[in-house]
Amino acid sequence: MINIEIDGKQIQTENGATIIEAAHQAGITIPHFCYHKKLSIAANCRMCLVQVEKAPKPLPACATPVAEGMKVFTHSEQAVTAQKGVMEFLLVNHPLDCPICDQGGECMLQDLSVGYGGGHSRYHEEKRTVLGKDLGPLVAAEEMSRCINCTRCVRFAQEIAGQMELGQAFRGEHAEIMSFVSGTVNSELSGNMIDLCPVGALTSKPFRYKARSWELSRRRSVSAHDSLGSGLAVQTKNNRVLRVLPIENEDINECWLSDKDRFAYEGLNTSERLTSPMIKKDGTWQEVEWQAALEFAANGLRHIANGAGAEQIGALATANSTLEELYLLQKLMRGIGSQNVDFRLRQSDFSADTKQQGAPWLGMSIADIGKADRFLIVGSFLRKDHPLLAARIRKAVKKGAQANIVHSVDDDLLMKVAGKAIVAPDALVETLMQISKALTAEKQGQSASGEAAAIAKSLASGKSVAVLLGNFAQQHPQAAQLQALVQQIAALSNGKFGFLGEAANSVGGYLAQATPGAKGLNASAMLSSPRKAYVLLNVEAELDCANPQQAMAALQAADLVIAMSAYKHHATEYADVLLPIAPFTETSGTFVSSEGRVQSFKGAVKPLGEARPAWKVLRVLGNLLKVEGFDQDTSEAVRDEALKGVDVTARLNNAIGGVEAKAVAATKGLQRVSDVPIYATDAVVRRSAPLQATTDAAIPQAWLHSDELKKLGVQAGAAVKVSQGQGSVRLFAAADDKLPGGVVRVAAGHAATAALGAMFGTITVERA
Repeated sequence: MINIEIDGKQIQTENGATIIEAAHQAGITIPHFCYHKKLSIAANCRMCLVQVEKAPKPLPACATPVAEGMKVFTHSEQAVTAQKGVMEFLLVNHPLDCPICDQGGECMLQDLSVGYGGGHSRYHEEKRTVLGKDLGPLVAAEEMSRCINCTRCVRFAQEIAGQMELGQAFRGEHAEIMSFVSGTVNSELSGNMIDLCPVGALTSKPFRYKARSWELSRRRSVSAHDSLGSGLAVQTKNNRVLRVLPIENEDINECWLSDKDRFAYEGLNTSERLTSPMIKKDGTWQEVEWQAALEFAANGLRHIANGAGAEQIGALATANSTLEELYLLQKLMRGIGSQNVDFRLRQSDFSADTKQQGAPWLGMSIADIGKADRFLIVGSFLRKDHPLLAARIRKAVKKGAQANIVHSVDDDLLMKVAGKAIVAPDALVETLMQISKALTAEKQGQSASGEAAAIAKSLASGKSVAVLLGNFAQQHPQAAQLQALVQQIAALSNGKFGFLGEAANSVGGYLAQATPGAKGLNASAMLSSPRKAYVLLNVEAELDCANPQQAMAALQAADLVIAMSAYKHHATEYADVLLPIAPFTETSGTFVSSEGRVQSFKGAVKPLGEARPAWKVLRVLGNLLKVEGFDQDTSEAVRDEALKGVDVTARLNNAIGGVEAKAVAATKGLQRVSDVPIYATDAVVRRSAPLQATTDAAIPQAWLHSDELKKLGVQAGAAVKVSQGQGSVRLFAAADDKLPGGVVRVAAGHAATAALGAMFGTITVERA
């Protein structure tokens, strides 16, 4: 530790710290623009000039390292004169458009100019103008004349997001921030540039001119999309969500937010919102009162339970539902005598259900992921499925950690990869078996060659190893075998292994007991062996299920389908009653993140129209069906009941036993490789217009290795007919020579591919 003095205050700080870091640590404010605690030092705004004893001139606090016995003066006459001089230069070219600027009221330049700016300008020449830029549908760069060239956005893109999408061109007064070759900013973390911009140069395009910051009410919430559990500040005006910002938490999302979490709110108030209960009578939909809709649903369930038997009723929910909703859904089903309830809609292998020793989770804290020095990431579209976890791993790799990949695609993770094995889906088990064998040999001092040996060598050399199973691995037809092998590899490398949860409540669903009992059917069995009645919670079957063909066939054949949804969708084709429920911003509830963190939140706005929180709808259904224990008054009461006597930490357990890994015979024909696009994961995200205008939301293509295209006699860019099961779709072919042979990559969860079958399996591609 080093002893220094700032403004007469004795401070101890770490060797290598800068003056500004030491000052912040002591609660002393130094004005700054370009400095940010998460970014590299640029020292180009000079606003943080301070006086240092014995130094001939003021020094930038952000770029000056501390030294033993150093004396610093942040508010001396010399320091303040320098700071005011810098502020005058910054305001020389700044346009005086604060009254119409979206940054007004939360602008660093505006705030600091009050303390360091002059009462009038001595500059009478013409101000410089910089043309606006089109950076895409999320980030507005229409008023780049406001830019003070702090380069925060440039550094963020390069250092955190991992790709240099912006840069500074030209010099002196002609310097300006721009994208390369007039391209758009396509990072899945691009919205953080808006937060970082200290002036109004980069603003939110969806929020532009909607409200002033002081008009907004703020509510704390939790991400309802991926499994990280990011903290959200939901900002509202006139009972409408107008903006979502991150709440800083070093243990979870640091100070960042993914674009999915930031801009999904635009899908909350679309014309597709279901705002009144509806019943289908003689093939036509009619709006009815809540009482009529609930009695219709309850009578239908009672009739089937008393006639065909309660086992003919099944309940399906998505993992984006709250803990309270999932708990009451399973309680309702068990109350009427059915064990058929499940939230794992995209899973295809349920053989681990009787062998899994607890609720699958991340296996470590989110903060610990950044401390690992070796990674094995199995079957994960990491960047798109878990953008902020990818950023943590990218940061660790920059500091010397090694990342290894086993997958069926070779997407650019924007970081150095030490070893990778890119194989067809049917070869994943064999590949992990080889890595396990190579790791055993490595431990015994034997060396081998090949991809598996290289990965094993990397893992064996680590002190802190993290082995992570992604969405693709969890949805794989041999998911239990992959889990058993990953457990083995983690044990051999003295590391930890865990699941990168798919959705906000991938862990919470287990804690809420929203899985089938011993005699119950899982999601796949409920659809492959159709039931007479289904209760759907937040489910859009053609987009949320592992096999949409099978799901649609089962629902269309059912005698009764009760759809609880916030939106009108294809349920109008197969449902008998639609019950409008509130999305996460309009209800209170709880999400359990992938690390097992239980986080409750309140509604930010009132439900739209006649929509009601799903837990209240389920409570009334329970009362109408005369099931005991449906008398809760608040969501907190439901949460407390769901978690009563539950030691969450003790319930989290990835251990699996009694699973024998066996390599399967090579598949004849093309195998399907399915990702769920980043902006197609759940109902709210799918309806956010700005997110659907991004390049990541483009219509899926059929991606094949160029050798496979030659075999088919198809040119890249040509239309092809893709067939699977009883359905086919028309897509455009695209070449990706990083794909293994014998596979075609076709996205799932998208309207353009919803007519196809299972996410894994044989698929046919031919000229259209």
